Amino acid sequence: MSKPRVTLVTGRELPELSEDDQVLPPLLEERGIDVQIAIWDDPDVNWDEAGLCIIRTVPDYAPRRKEFFEWARNVPKLLNNPTILEWNSDKHYLQELAGRGLPTIETTWLEVNQDLSKHQVHTRFPAGGDFVVKPAVSSGQHSTGRYTAREAYSRMAAIQHAMEILDNGHAAMVQRYLVSMEERGEISLIFFNGLLSHAVEKDTILDSPNGTRPTVHRNRAHPHAITSGERTRGEDVRAALHESIKQLLGRDEQLIYCRIDMVAGDDELEILEVSLFDCNLYLTSDHKAAEAFADAIAMRAFW
Repeated sequence: MSKPRVTLVTGRELPELSEDDQVLPPLLEERGIDVQIAIWDDPDVNWDEAGLCIIRTVPDYAPRRKEFFEWARNVPKLLNNPTILEWNSDKHYLQELAGRGLPTIETTWLEVNQDLSKHQVHTRFPAGGDFVVKPAVSSGQHSTGRYTAREAYSRMAAIQHAMEILDNGHAAMVQRYLVSMEERGEISLIFFNGLLSHAVEKDTILDSPNGTRPTVHRNRAHPHAITSGERTRGEDVRAALHESIKQLLGRDEQLIYCRIDMVAGDDELEILEVSLFDCNLYLTSDHKAAEAFADAIAMRAFW
C-alpha cells in the first residue's frame, strides 16, 4: 500500500514553512505520510498529484486575493474548503457572527461604495481614547495601526491610513483599542477537526501611538489554561460558524483547523477574529499541540 501524500501549502516569503510549522513534516512522516512543501503560486507544482493539501501561512495572498482563490478552487483536495476560506478572508464575516448573537468587538465599517471624504472618515473615528484602523482583507498584522483620538497628528495619520485602505479597494475597520489586551492579553483557542487542542495568551502587539503608525511587534504567545467561560465562548463561536458554513455550502463541513481569538470586553469575552487559514497555530507553544495537529492531518489523509 502506497503512502498517502500531504502537501503543506505556503507562500514565497516562507518557502520552508514558518518556524512554528517546521515541526510538522517529521511528525507526519512518522505517521506514514509522504510529505511535501509547496508554494501556492509555483507553476511547477502539479496540484493533481499533490494529494491532500493543507494551507498554512500564505502572507502574500491578500494583495492577490482574486488570483489566490482562483488557484484554491482548482486544487482537487484542499483544506479548509476554498469557499469557506474566501468567506473567512473578508472580516465582514464578523457582522454575520454578530447577527447570530455573538459578542464581537464594536466596529465602525468604512465601505468603498460610501465614497467617503477625509472629513467624513474623520467624523467616524471615536471622540476619545485609543482606536485601531485595519483593512477588512489583510494577512496578519501588516496593515493594523493604533491611534489616539485626541492627538491631532495621530488622528491625521489614522485618516491617511483609512484612505489608503479604501483607495486599495477594501473596506476599513475602526475599532476601539481595548486596554484589557495589555492587562490580560488576547486569548486564542485552537481546534483541530472540531476538537479543542490548546490555547495561548498573546502579549499586546501594538505600541502606544505617538502620532505615526505604531510599530508592530512579533506576536509573543504563552501557554494558557483554558477557563470554563472561554471554553463555552469557543463552542458558541463554533456553533455559529458551522451555521454559516451550512448556509454557504448547503451542508456542514469539518474544519481541519480553526483559531478563535477573543479578549475580555467591558462585560464579557468578545470575539476579535476567527481564522480558518493563513494563521499561526502556535504548535510549539504546547508540547502536545504539534502532535495533535499531525494526528488530525493523518486522520484526514487516511480517511
